[in-house]
Amino acid sequence: MIKTSTGWLFIGLLFLFFSFLIVEVTAEVKDVQTLSEVLDGHVKLNDITLSTNSTMYDRNGRLISTIYKDENRIYLPYDEIPKSVIDAFISTEDKRFFEHKGYDAAAIVRAFLINAEKGTIEEGASTMTQQLVRNVFLGHEQTYNRKMSELLYAHEVEKHYSKQEIFELYVNSIYFNNQVYGFGAASHFYFNKKSKDLSLAEIAFLSAIPNNPTHYDPLKNSEKTKLRQQWILNKMLEAGKITADEHDKAIAEPIVLNIQKRVDKYPDYVTYIHYELTELVSVSEGFDLQLSQAASEDAKQAIKQRLDARVQSLLEQGLQIETALEPSMQQKVIESFNHHLRSDVQGSGVVIDNQNAEIIAISGGKDFKKFDFHRGFQSYRQPGSAIKPLLVYAPYFEELDIPIQSKINANNFCQGSYCPKNFGGGQYGMVSISTAFKNSYNTPAIRILDRVGIETAFTYLEKLPFKRISTTDYQLPAALGGLTHGFSPLELTRAYTTFAYNGSFIPSYGIRQVKDRNGDILYSWDKTAVTMWSQGTNDKMRHLLSTVVDSGTGTKARISAPYVGGKTGTTNDFHDLWFVGLTDRFTAGVWIGKDTPSELSSLYKQAPHLQIWKEIMQ
Repeated sequence: MIKTSTGWLFIGLLFLFFSFLIVEVTAEVKDVQTLSEVLDGHVKLNDITLSTNSTMYDRNGRLISTIYKDENRIYLPYDEIPKSVIDAFISTEDKRFFEHKGYDAAAIVRAFLINAEKGTIEEGASTMTQQLVRNVFLGHEQTYNRKMSELLYAHEVEKHYSKQEIFELYVNSIYFNNQVYGFGAASHFYFNKKSKDLSLAEIAFLSAIPNNPTHYDPLKNSEKTKLRQQWILNKMLEAGKITADEHDKAIAEPIVLNIQKRVDKYPDYVTYIHYELTELVSVSEGFDLQLSQAASEDAKQAIKQRLDARVQSLLEQGLQIETALEPSMQQKVIESFNHHLRSDVQGSGVVIDNQNAEIIAISGGKDFKKFDFHRGFQSYRQPGSAIKPLLVYAPYFEELDIPIQSKINANNFCQGSYCPKNFGGGQYGMVSISTAFKNSYNTPAIRILDRVGIETAFTYLEKLPFKRISTTDYQLPAALGGLTHGFSPLELTRAYTTFAYNGSFIPSYGIRQVKDRNGDILYSWDKTAVTMWSQGTNDKMRHLLSTVVDSGTGTKARISAPYVGGKTGTTNDFHDLWFVGLTDRFTAGVWIGKDTPSELSSLYKQAPHLQIWKEIMQ
């Protein structure tokens, strides 16, 4: 009796409080602007968007990386949401969803009455529209202001969106714990299935989680999740959404989780593709032009920040990034470096498919971790003699039309105080171009660069995508790789593909195309060829490159193929070991050194750069 009297007293007080709230809300709205005016001035309801995962694929269309920051979400359009999902949430969260205008006055009164009678919070009164507003706009703070705002926002959302659109946003915004947002991602994460492939029991099980994601976490509290699943099935039966037979079968069906971990393979390659995506967006949308015209370093940094924000925004829209990755080649590159290099030595390799001008493999360094410093494209090192084909010999043939049978002085050379010597100090007199090239003599290269002209020779390098060449490099030591900054392994390997393209440079990339979540192409690279030198010059260079492998400094890289050519490079004190070479099918570059340059003479004798290249290309 006392309990009943207390309950009715509580109901009366709640009714008075609710009436007071209605009066206050009405007064506030009249005192200021209209509801639409207030909300239109603060919230762009027509622009409600939810992030969704982006994905990256290899050349065969296999998923290699799922990309998201904090929210794992696979966006489900309304027409892809299973009917049983709609029925489950309507039956349990908002029975009058398709009838009310954002808030359900009858449900609010009913909740007050039930909760007062029970003396506890047994039933809520928030519509799914209100829950959407909390998820998107207001958060979950329990205050008077937030609750009032929730009602007003919900009413306005109903004016701007159809019921189908609201439910779509709702089912994609709700939280399923473990960083999982939306029903689509929950299906993949907990069952490794698409939503359309779930059973009724599995749908009801997942639908249990958002009510209290921590309490109903299937990974920790699966028994509690199962109990609420049964309650949901009961509600669906009461609402006439399922039959008794369907209900009983779903109750009896065992729930077997199949947790799908985040797909994140090939960190070396994926890290590079993230960089290349930024580069592609920059070129496609004019950021690169803005950067080149920036008046100060501060202005440049501001542009870079806008570019990074743009790329992040795109990734949150659900990009499909199709790449040229060849997984077997990538794995071979990684394993080869790990096998041949001791613990204190680093290295990087790049493999390019000549047929399609595509980067099919790239390593960031031994034991590389995703988004670490990437030696494949971020490390700039002196190229040593590996620069000679590009800066010295090809310009020599092209500018002076020198016959390949001609000879060159291989004795000591001096110009002012600059007196370079051949490796080991040897003097060889007049030797053939082929002998000077394949044995990587230094003084002939210096003489050739001097004869061609430094500025003339550098016009050839300027056509290639070397980012850190400066006017301070325009000196004779450049013939031996003496540069201010040097090249990255990716830059140098790309440059050597010119010898595969009859003297033209065709830029090679890892990204084939970038699509939006609907499959429409957003970005792709322009691979316009740039003529470097004539076919005749290129034929001479291919011959010289082949002599290096046949009988020169690169014999340990020899493989069985119709054509093999390349060039070694070693810097002062053996700080860097290079070999860049090509077959008709592939061009590959290998660099070995230490992050802090130091002497590697003992390693040089073992020629790991040649062994790795051979192992990769075989």
